[in-house]
Amino acid sequence: MGLIREQVFAGMFGAGFACDAFVVAFRIPNLLRDLFGEGALSAAFVTVFSDHDTNKGEDATWRLASNVLSFITVLLSLITLTGILLAEPVARLLAPDFAAVPGKTELTALMTRIMFPFLILVALAAVVMGMLNTKGKFFIPAMSSSFFNLGSIIGGVSLAWLLPRFGHPAIVGMAWGTLLGGLLQLLVQLPALRKTGFRFRPLLDLRDPGLRRILWLMLPATVGLSATQINVFVNTNFAASCMEGSVSWLNYAFRLVQLPIGVFGVAFSIAAMPVLARHAAQKDLAGLRQTFSSSLVMVFSLTIPAAVGLTLLAGPIIRLIFEHGAFTAEDTARTAEALICYSCGLFAYSAVKIMVPVFYALNDTKYPVISSFMAVTMNIVFILLTIDLLSFRAIALSTSCSMVLNFLFLGTVLHRKLAGFSLRNLALGTTKIIAASAVMAFGIFGMNMLVQPLLAGAIPLQLAGVALLIGGAGLLYAAALHFFKLPEFDEITHKIKQRLGRRRAIGATQP
Repeated sequence: MGLIREQVFAGMFGAGFACDAFVVAFRIPNLLRDLFGEGALSAAFVTVFSDHDTNKGEDATWRLASNVLSFITVLLSLITLTGILLAEPVARLLAPDFAAVPGKTELTALMTRIMFPFLILVALAAVVMGMLNTKGKFFIPAMSSSFFNLGSIIGGVSLAWLLPRFGHPAIVGMAWGTLLGGLLQLLVQLPALRKTGFRFRPLLDLRDPGLRRILWLMLPATVGLSATQINVFVNTNFAASCMEGSVSWLNYAFRLVQLPIGVFGVAFSIAAMPVLARHAAQKDLAGLRQTFSSSLVMVFSLTIPAAVGLTLLAGPIIRLIFEHGAFTAEDTARTAEALICYSCGLFAYSAVKIMVPVFYALNDTKYPVISSFMAVTMNIVFILLTIDLLSFRAIALSTSCSMVLNFLFLGTVLHRKLAGFSLRNLALGTTKIIAASAVMAFGIFGMNMLVQPLLAGAIPLQLAGVALLIGGAGLLYAAALHFFKLPEFDEITHKIKQRLGRRRAIGATQP
C-alpha cells in the first residue's frame, strides 16, 4: 500500500518543486516520529510492558498503559504546538537552498504545520501496537499501516483535486491526506485493544516507577536517535544543495528500499521484540540467543536476495511503478542510481532493526548510542569526500556504508554481551544465502534477455515482464536455498505447509 501511495504521488507530482517541498515538510515531524513512533518509545515501552505483564499482573499492566498514553499525549501536544509555531524557521534550517526558489520555503512551512499533529497520532498508534503485540495480537497492528496509506491515498488525492478550486496548491491536499492516514492508523487498532480487556483511564502519574523506567530506557536511545536525526538533517541539507529533483529522487529510491525493510526487517523486529523481552524478563539467556540468531539468519535470507534483485532490476521496476504522468525517463534513471546505492546497505539496515531491541531487552542502550554517533561521523566524512564526484548518489551510498558500520559494531558488542551466539551457524547460513542469491542473479541475467521486448513495451507488457523476472528469480532462489539446506528456510516452508494443511482439514470438515 505504501508503494501504491508513492506511485500515485509520483504520477501526480513527479520530482521537482512541489514534491521536494512535501518531502522536506514531512521529514520534519518524521524526525520525531522515529523517536516516538517506531523508535525509542516503542522498544522501551514493550520491554517494560512485557515485564509488568509477566511479573506484576493485569491491573498494574493496564494502569501503566493508561499512564503512558496520557503522558505521551500531553508531551507530544506541547511539541506539536511548538513545531507549528516554528515551522518556517525549521524549514529554512533544514533546506536553506529552497530560499533560492520563490515560494518553496513558504510551501514547505505550510505543509509542515498541517502534518505536525501526525506525530501525536503515530506515537499513540505505536504504543497501542506494542500492547497488542505483547498480548500476541499481530494481524491488526500489522494492517494499521495499510490504513495509513489508504487514508493518504484516498484523502490526499481527493483533496489534491478539490483544493485548487479554492486557490490552494494541489500538493497541500496530500499533506491533509497524511494527517487523515495517521488518524486511521490509530483508530483501526482500538477495537482489537478493547478485546484484550484494556479500558483507558485518564491518569498522569509522573512518579510511576514503570513510566520512569520507560523514560530512563528512552534517554540514551534518544541521544542515539538524535544522531540519526543529525544524519537525516545532513542528508537533506546536502540533497537540497544538489540539482533540483535530488531530494525527490532520493526519497522515491528510499521508499522502494523501505519495502523489503518494512516487510522483512521491521516485521521481524515487531514479532521478535515481545519474545526477546519475555526471555529477558525470565532471565533466559539461552532462549534470547537462539531467538536473536534465528531472526538474524531469517532477515538475511530475505534481504540479501532483495538487495540483489533491486540492484539488477532497478530500472524496469522504477519505470513500471513511477514513470507515468509528471515522472519522466530522466527521473527514472536518476532514481535507479540512488536505489542501487541504497540497496548495498539493505541487509545491514534490516539487521539493525533486530539488534537494537536486544539491547533494550538487556536494559543496556548505550551501545546503540555510540554506534549511531560513529555512523553520523562516517556519513558526514563520506559525503564531503564524494559529493562533488557523485552528487546526490553520494548521500545514498553514504547511508549504506554507515548502516554496515552500525551493523558490524552492534554485532560485535552483542556477541560479547550474550556470552557468544553461534557465529559458525550464522556464517554458514549467510554463505548459503549468498550462494543462492548468486544463482538467482545469474538467472535474472538470463531471463532479462528473454523478456527485454516486454520491458520496452506498454505498461501491461512491462508488468508481465517484471512479474516474470521477479517470480522466476524468487522460485530460483527458493530452489537454491532448498538445495543448500538452510534450516531457517526449511522451518518457514514447514510452517507454510502446516498452515495450508490445517486450512484444508478445516475445509474438509465443513459441509
